[in-house]
Order: sequence, then C-alpha cells, then structure tokens
Amino acid sequence: NTTSSAMNLGKKLALLFLFLGFGSAMAQEAEVLLKAHHQKLKEAMLYTLEVAEKMPEAQYGYRPTPEEMSFGEQLLHLGDNLVWLSSSFLAEKPLPHRSKVEGQYVSKVEVMRLLTESYDFALRQLEELDAKSLTREFPWRAGVMNKIQFLNLIQDHQTHHRAQAIVYLRLNQVAPPPYRGW
Repeated sequence: NTTSSAMNLGKKLALLFLFLGFGSAMAQEAEVLLKAHHQKLKEAMLYTLEVAEKMPEAQYGYRPTPEEMSFGEQLLHLGDNLVWLSSSFLAEKPLPHRSKVEGQYVSKVEVMRLLTESYDFALRQLEELDAKSLTREFPWRAGVMNKIQFLNLIQDHQTHHRAQAIVYLRLNQVAPPPYRGW
C-alpha cells in the first residue's frame, strides 16, 4: 500500500507541476497580448495624429451631412472614448476628464492637444494593466465583456472614427497619410 500511496503522490505532484506550467504559459501569453496592444495603440496614435494634421484648420468644422459629427468632433469623440474605456474598464478608475466642449468650436491645435493627451493617458493605463486581470468581466450594453474584449473595442472604435475622418479628408480633396499598420 506504501507503493500505491507513493504513486498517487507522484501523480498529484506531476499534475501540480503541469498546472503550474500551464499557468505560467498563460501569463506569458497575456503579456504578449498586452505588448501587442500597446504597440498597436502607439501606432494608432501616430496615424490618427497624422490624419488630424492633414486637415486644414478651416475645415475642422466640416461635416458631410448635418446629422454627422464634424471632423474635429470625430477626433474629440475618439479621444473621449479612449479615455473613458481605458480608465473605466482597463484601469478601473474614475474618469479623469472629458475633452468635448458641446456646441463650441475647438481649434485644430486644441483638438490635437486633447487627442494626444487622450492617447498618452490610454497608453499609461495599458502599461499599468495587470495581465492577471484580463479575464475580469464587466456588465456592458450587449452583455458581459472582459478586459480583452475592451482592448478590442478600444481598437475598433478608434479605427471606426479615424476612418470617418479619412473620408472627410478625401471629401475635401486632401490626401490622407499613408496607412500605418503594426
């Protein structure tokens, strides 16, 4: 019976080491995921600022139809959303600020400053994000989402509004900057 107990202990230790190894591999994958999102967000910031720079100041109020946001509003909305999602869901902190000024014109220089601050804030939250918290879930409009899904939402949302801004450039005969990938 001593041999049987030793074999059971051996099996239990083997399983323990297997699970510890699996946990370590998962932690490494989470770090790789965070590093990839951080790099993508830095590239997105540079690309978005290039798009913002291309539009002449006089066209920052341009909107293709009355119900659409202006070029400047698209960028402010992108920045506000970036701060909101990264503070509320990634960092789990109170919202630090909102940049949008309802009904008031915001200059190109001011939009670019606010946009840069928003990206810088989101990048800091991403740098401080604990990889172990990526599976933490939050109630959301369409159900429950974890932090990985919020990282994807951040990426999708900024791409959506930057793409609209690129269309606005083309509608104003302004060539957009070349695409920036990873």
